[in-house]
Amino acid sequence: MAQKKKAMIDRKYHLFDAQGKILGRLATEIAQLLMGKHKVDYAPHIDAGDFVVITNTDGIIVSGNKSEAKTYHRFSGYPGGIKSVVFKDQVKKDSRKVIWQAVYNMLPKNALRGRMLTRLLINKNAEHNQKVIHVTHE
Repeated sequence: MAQKKKAMIDRKYHLFDAQGKILGRLATEIAQLLMGKHKVDYAPHIDAGDFVVITNTDGIIVSGNKSEAKTYHRFSGYPGGIKSVVFKDQVKKDSRKVIWQAVYNMLPKNALRGRMLTRLLINKNAEHNQKVIHVTHE
């Protein structure tokens, strides 16, 4: 079976409004679209996923006590260089990073992950500059 040529891959744009949506459920749906698992000709070694546009990221929610308990860590590599931020503070600071991190962790850990993430377009407000939106998700 021959590999698909880049010109043969039909990429569509999917628009998501994150206002009032649960983080994990939204991230799983986005990861599926970025991988191309919704397509009939899916193959894990071919990057044939679609573009995903996310708007209103400030309205993302989590269930239960996760807004106070869920933490994001980053490490500089130096002793004592770990920084931690709670979910609710990260949403106030930059809510796009919360969604990006959730989708990043749900994609396969291989060489295609970086290419898939280039098709993830995240906006804090309802405005976006993508011209063609084929599919709208509510």
